[in-house]
Amino acid sequence: MILHFMPRGERVLYREAYVGLSSILGYRPIFLLVMSQYAVKLQSGASMPIIGLGTWKSKPGEVENAVKAAIDCGYRHIDCACAYQNEQEVGTALKAKIDDGTVKREDLFITSKLWNTFHYPEDVMKTFKNSLDLLGLEYLDLYLIHWPMAYKRGDNLFPKDDSGKFIYAEEISFTDTWKAMEELVAKKLCKSIGVSNFNEQQIDKILALPPKAPVAVNQIELHPYLTQQAMVDYCNSKGIVVTAYSPLGSPDRPWVKETDPSLMDDPMVLEIANRYKKSPAQILIRFSIERGIVVIPKSITPARIQANFESLNFELKPEDLKLLLDLNRDYRGCALEWISDHKDHPFPLVS
Repeated sequence: MILHFMPRGERVLYREAYVGLSSILGYRPIFLLVMSQYAVKLQSGASMPIIGLGTWKSKPGEVENAVKAAIDCGYRHIDCACAYQNEQEVGTALKAKIDDGTVKREDLFITSKLWNTFHYPEDVMKTFKNSLDLLGLEYLDLYLIHWPMAYKRGDNLFPKDDSGKFIYAEEISFTDTWKAMEELVAKKLCKSIGVSNFNEQQIDKILALPPKAPVAVNQIELHPYLTQQAMVDYCNSKGIVVTAYSPLGSPDRPWVKETDPSLMDDPMVLEIANRYKKSPAQILIRFSIERGIVVIPKSITPARIQANFESLNFELKPEDLKLLLDLNRDYRGCALEWISDHKDHPFPLVS
């Protein structure tokens, strides 16, 4: 480890990956450690903790205690979204932990996301402020366009016609939505903005716009069954930080089928976990961390929340990381194939 001193005297610790890991990944990831919290640097200059608590599928009545438990054991990054419909409860937990002195607002990194029904440029500010109010905050650290596809505008988050088909708003371009997102940064309501579930061509369209605020993050599904190496390489080349959602394969996703592969039960994952005396979840979380990728595992169980955070406390050998990378099968648990006819659906169809 090499100790560097930043211009303002802030003590920062960098850990450069060893040669074996670099040869596997094709680049040398750098991890920023500030006050014992691993973080990555965004183009805005902000530091984003490399591990956060995901809140997708965390039900009301459960998520408040999960967020409190996470902050108590050291998490400083909480990932939220309008579509999760639990931001008010997350906000209650944040207020409790700030009020009791556990953290200050500036210690936290809070992300939320713009849902598909609010892509009209004139809806962006209002929707953002609604999330801000529910979370009880004066600003967000990061705000993402959740998906590139626009749905029919309105309060129904999943608008469908009488036949059950989703109703789109294909007259809306995500580039226009992005321009409205930039206003959030200009008004200092949000420190950084980014995207989620965008492909390279879609990000290129945003990057071709007159630059006002950088694309800080692309949040994507990523795990050993979907290593996303091409996307990771692309984002690295553009200075965009990658965040991995569903790092455990999202075995509790609402549309899971019995025939879907189970990443947590993969023999190679289990073998590596046994050798390191770690849980499969810890191995899978560490898989992203070793690649310099922010990771947001979801749990509502305090013991698992703590165990997930302890993925910071060990390293994978280069050969074991390669074994996990070799598990790639380009398998998406969150392909949203039922809206694949949308002009902005980002993923290739796999038969």
